[in-house]
Amino acid sequence: MTEKLYYNSAYIKEWTSQVARSFEQDGAYYVVLEKTAFYPHGGGQPCDLGRMQDIAVLDVVLEGDEVLHQVEALPASTEVQCVLDWERRFDHMQQHSGQHLLSAMASKLLNTETLSFHLGEEYATIDIALPSLTDEELHKLELEVNQQIYHNREIVSYFVTQEELQKLPVVKPPIVTEAIRIVETKGVEYNPCGGTHVSRTGELGLIKLLRVEKQKGHLRLTFKCGKRALSDYQRNMSILDAVAKRFNTNYHEIMDRVEKWEQEIRAQKAKLDAMSEQLSAYEAQDLVQDKEAELVDRLYDDKSMQELQQLALMTTSMTDRLVLLGSISEQKVVLAHNGASSVSCGAFFKEYLSLYRGKGGGQPKLAQAGFASREDLAAFMEHAKEALS
Repeated sequence: MTEKLYYNSAYIKEWTSQVARSFEQDGAYYVVLEKTAFYPHGGGQPCDLGRMQDIAVLDVVLEGDEVLHQVEALPASTEVQCVLDWERRFDHMQQHSGQHLLSAMASKLLNTETLSFHLGEEYATIDIALPSLTDEELHKLELEVNQQIYHNREIVSYFVTQEELQKLPVVKPPIVTEAIRIVETKGVEYNPCGGTHVSRTGELGLIKLLRVEKQKGHLRLTFKCGKRALSDYQRNMSILDAVAKRFNTNYHEIMDRVEKWEQEIRAQKAKLDAMSEQLSAYEAQDLVQDKEAELVDRLYDDKSMQELQQLALMTTSMTDRLVLLGSISEQKVVLAHNGASSVSCGAFFKEYLSLYRGKGGGQPKLAQAGFASREDLAAFMEHAKEALS
């Protein structure tokens, strides 16, 4: 049985322990210590990492009463000095304690239970048993959970018996029946939990709710606590600073400038669309000049698929012939007609595209495709011209 120091104190960063046993399995190395502060995976919280006698600890899992440490190599001595990756540990303490506080306030304000908790590398989430949540409710929840941080409430943990448990208004019944550990946030809740936590809510610093998503009939709240929330705020402020400088304005006027910029973009796009349509008309007239050709075809150096389609439709409005257009830069092809031809553009592509590593399709009067290389595009164009002429 491993003595679990993280139950004694979540703030133990360094310690010395005897090696109980070590072994190799499936090419990986494992060490069991007589006592450890490395927290294993559990309760939605990832494991701790760190070093054992200057050997990297890669993973930590709980098997029965033993804590197994997967290490980069087996230590040579039977007594090892262990050091936690404290930044990772404290981050997990902040996120997990923040989750307790957030779930408690969700229960108080919204009368809902927390269904699950996940602590990821960038975000933490809780799923709550609600189908929807208004912006006002979300705002009130965020204000209240941060108010509890300002109160700097004490957080303590201890083990209780089944008899003692019956006297506590716990949030939910524990999964285990023995060694029942309670994490109590003074004046807020009693929560059966085996995770690591800060000693006071003030150590959370800040909880920021980031978004709400519907998830299989309930809601998923994504949030950040402590240093994660601060880093997120700093990053967002850097972006805001850059945008404000780009528009030569202050924070409060950014949205006005963005709306004005969007209006200008829409106006410019309308002008460009009109000019593009006019240019397509001129190009279409040029394409149909050769009255003798059975097929109107042209391979352009640089045209987008949208431009090819627009030009093809413009050209088919001026002639009953098939129109085959391609773009070298885009490696795209369009085949079209106005209905006068018996050829099905989509069926033609379906029959021959795979021979030239092309992918696409369409309807009888319009089809489009893309190719893996310019050589494939050129080869298909040559085949199409021969087959359709």
